[in-house]
Amino acid sequence: MDVLSKLNILSAAAKYDVSCASSGSVRTNTKGVGNTYKAGICHTWTDDGRCISLLKVLFTNYCIYDCAYCYNRRSNDIPRASFTPQEIADLTIAFYRRNYIEGLFLSSAIMKSADFTLEMMLEAVRILRFRYDFNGYIHMKVIPKADDRLIHLAGLLADRMSVNIELPTQQSLKRLACEKDFDVIFNHMGFIDNRIIENTEERKKHKKIERFTPAGQSTQLIIGASPETDYDILMLSKRLYNQYHLKRVYYSAYCHVNDDSRLPALSKPPLLREHRLYQADWLMRFYGFAAEEIIDKDEPHLNEQLDPKVNWALKHPEFFPVDVQKACYETLLRVPGIGLKSAKRIIAVRRYSTLDTKSLIKLGVVFKRAKYFITCNGKRLIDDCGDISKKIVTPDKEIKTISNQIALF
Repeated sequence: MDVLSKLNILSAAAKYDVSCASSGSVRTNTKGVGNTYKAGICHTWTDDGRCISLLKVLFTNYCIYDCAYCYNRRSNDIPRASFTPQEIADLTIAFYRRNYIEGLFLSSAIMKSADFTLEMMLEAVRILRFRYDFNGYIHMKVIPKADDRLIHLAGLLADRMSVNIELPTQQSLKRLACEKDFDVIFNHMGFIDNRIIENTEERKKHKKIERFTPAGQSTQLIIGASPETDYDILMLSKRLYNQYHLKRVYYSAYCHVNDDSRLPALSKPPLLREHRLYQADWLMRFYGFAAEEIIDKDEPHLNEQLDPKVNWALKHPEFFPVDVQKACYETLLRVPGIGLKSAKRIIAVRRYSTLDTKSLIKLGVVFKRAKYFITCNGKRLIDDCGDISKKIVTPDKEIKTISNQIALF
């Protein structure tokens, strides 16, 4: 099979893995090609918001596992292909020199064994780094059950690594992917986290020591393939962030690709649920919300009609209204319609002038959402924007809910 045919098969097979955002890590370009500061054929985003392109591909889709939810499982009758390490390296360099991509996202099904597969992936990355002097961004998947020594070598060559959990509980993993083990996956995460911490301490003493996974690690959870609630998923995400210091947890809406009695018969992927989980995850990572504030056991699913921040605000009328002229940064972040940048701008601008409706809009505040929850020097700004029904394009239920909240003020 020629390389182009392999690329068509293995790039299509890689589309179900969503955890491929770039990092913003810096690998100094001393002589070769590529630079991870400028780089971050899938579109993804760096930490500072730039959209970049990565070559997203599987090394092989031959797999010894038979996971119920996976398109590449061994029992599926699909076209199979496998690259050689040299082909992966040549493709990456060819695409980079044509300005098609700015980095590589390399994953794989498990061929022969975990160690064999990771060794082949490592060889491809070695060729890129040492033979072609490629300094661009590389994200590598860790193959569960691979030897720690191989994972260590991968961490010295890749900018980011990820071990996919796939399902939120051990019970679901055993039912849908019996060859995988929760403890093994967590052990890999712990090993990578410990090596990152050790490497950081070593570099404080000797700066020339090679970086280990400078962009950290991430994972992926499939949403909707198993019966776990949003509460279960967010509690697991909280554990991953706190215990293993993950950079990101990615949520992938389950796509029905296999006819299997163990899987739910969904007519379409639960994309709105995935979206709400990302919003809740963002609140935990950047807005200072605890997972328990966003969701609890009594209401184990996120409200699909309202984003989690608005939903929290409506449940806590005692917190509002917030005076934007006096409130601290952490308090401003809890106001619907005020984001990270607009909160910082409010803090900066109010030192020199009094805020009003127009100035808040110029600072980036989504005023049609924030106006119900804020005042300025004790003065409510709600009347400046006219009739609610004309200004807010939202479902009727949301308009009614917000109207009820206004009545409380």
